[in-house]
Amino acid sequence: MALLEVQGVGKAFGSLKALNGVNFSVADNTFHGLIGPNGSGKSTLLKAIAGAHFASEGAILFNGRDITTMSSNRRARLGLSLKFQITAILPELSLYDNVLLAKQAGQSVWPLIRSRSRSDMHAEVMESLKRFGLDDRADDLASDLSHGQQQWLEIAMSLIQKPKLLLLDEPTGGLSPEERRSTGELLMTLKEECALIIVEHDLDFIKDICDTITVLDQGSVLYNGNVDDMDNSARVKEVYTSRV
Repeated sequence: MALLEVQGVGKAFGSLKALNGVNFSVADNTFHGLIGPNGSGKSTLLKAIAGAHFASEGAILFNGRDITTMSSNRRARLGLSLKFQITAILPELSLYDNVLLAKQAGQSVWPLIRSRSRSDMHAEVMESLKRFGLDDRADDLASDLSHGQQQWLEIAMSLIQKPKLLLLDEPTGGLSPEERRSTGELLMTLKEECALIIVEHDLDFIKDICDTITVLDQGSVLYNGNVDDMDNSARVKEVYTSRV
């Protein structure tokens, strides 16, 4: 059984059909790329999977459960985590407190009332920051980080909840070539922990780290499969040559 199954998903905004009968699946501990020209429906599909909005038709199954109309909070509790393209860090708080609050968001009320969560979670928070090379800046304000480091901080915040599936919307947007390389290396360390769906414009980045790829065009699936076969698709080449 696949970890995630997207079955005939459509999404309409009034008369605009943003997604049309999208089908694909993601297996445990695999990286799945989601690519396509601007306006092809990539971010719309990612939000439908995360519950930021609901699909107009079709079904989305996660770990065998139908989550099509489930709230984003309930999906998160099942193990779905989404990082949007625009960073959602709290700039006036320290790196440490950003990650701590992300962890506390998944806790029950009683430990928070007793104010024990900070000490109980200290080692885990520091380990999460260390993974992204941010532990020596734990007390710095998040606003003091570079754009690339802010992206890494938000990924650390997403991972502290230990998701089964992490959704990333353009994690290399605005990054330098060196930051892109480092981001790819950091993401590859996650493969033993969770599956990833990555929306990205950088085709080389996607091809370097992903096991499978879905190509969207005008809200429909143009291609779904492995990287090598995609390279031989004349239709995919046409789309990427003319419209990306």
